[in-house]
Amino acid sequence: MGPEKLLQPRLDKLGAYPFERLKKLFKGCTANADLNHIDAGAGEPRLPLPDFVAETLNKNIAGFSKYPSTVGGPELKSAIAAWLKRRYGLEHVDPSTQVLSANGTREALFAIAHALVNPDATSKPYVLMPNPMYQIYLGAAITAGAEPWLLPCTEASGFAPDLAAVPEDVWQQTALVYVCSPSNPTGWIADETYFKALIELADRHDFTIVSDECYSEIYWREKPVGLLEVAQKLGRDDFSRCLVMNSLSKRSALPGMRSGLIAGDATLIKRFTKLRSYTGPATPLPLQAVAAAAWSDEHHVERHLAVYRESLKAFFDIYGGDIPEGSFFVWLKVGSAIGSEEAFAKAAWEQQHVTVLPGSYLGAEDHNGINPGTGYVRAALVDGPEKAAELARRLKAVEI
Repeated sequence: MGPEKLLQPRLDKLGAYPFERLKKLFKGCTANADLNHIDAGAGEPRLPLPDFVAETLNKNIAGFSKYPSTVGGPELKSAIAAWLKRRYGLEHVDPSTQVLSANGTREALFAIAHALVNPDATSKPYVLMPNPMYQIYLGAAITAGAEPWLLPCTEASGFAPDLAAVPEDVWQQTALVYVCSPSNPTGWIADETYFKALIELADRHDFTIVSDECYSEIYWREKPVGLLEVAQKLGRDDFSRCLVMNSLSKRSALPGMRSGLIAGDATLIKRFTKLRSYTGPATPLPLQAVAAAAWSDEHHVERHLAVYRESLKAFFDIYGGDIPEGSFFVWLKVGSAIGSEEAFAKAAWEQQHVTVLPGSYLGAEDHNGINPGTGYVRAALVDGPEKAAELARRLKAVEI
């Protein structure tokens, strides 16, 4: 028996991550050296640190000498619970049983499938997700031993993941559904009606809803509704079958903190806690103190929101088109033929020294052989309104 027979074969089903594919696409290409680089490829907020970060970190620096709990300390979990109650009008969130700390949402979104999917079920379970998507959902489903089922998000549906397109036999074998609201990359926002329909389906077919809400504080008009908020309106005070994940990366422009939350159904939280006690993704105590301060302060969030709104307006005043309802991403149609989005991304790099991400890298071919990211690029408005306006001017000038 060769050593390759002992390796995990599911990993071989994963394609290269989007940014690795982008590096390969740009290999051998030369950017326009007469222009400064605008990196609109990664969703990395580049706003000033909130004032309290350094002071709080310095006050708690001795905590680096202690092992942190994988579930998060009581101060942090209480701050998260209090924020959930303020933000969504929740009447009761028990920080000891309904809240966990996360190292950002990425690790939690990936690991949750490994806690809730049974790869040994008689019929192979499905994990449903939007398409295009945050690629972590796809990787989680595959490595957890599930079959991904991709929900098309197209212009025709307003980029809402199409629940009506799911066959009954798929619903019957569904273990978990990922939803992202506001959406990365399209900016779509789930309304109360959408979440209610999803909860009704979860009850009927016995699956878990995992709502990725890390862009919840970045929106154009009204604050987005949350999954737990809708669950409470339906009388589900225990948040049965519902989990939400959120992060300080976008809300507080602290991506390097790697700090977020998991909240909802206490039974599911307990199961996830057991997995995390072995995987050990614990946030250092000084960073937990900063995170607690961040969840407790809204002033910096309001300032950031104003900047994102100004950036969106500055971009679309020049580029034209409709401002997305949520997130700081713009989802731009640049063609219709397969490969047109790659051609545009290469031209943007070579002609305008701009990095954008081809939309097909955020999607996958569904059971009909269609990748809804074809013909689109994603750009992130993370550098303020002046850079957003310059980005719009440069992208309008791209020729393919």
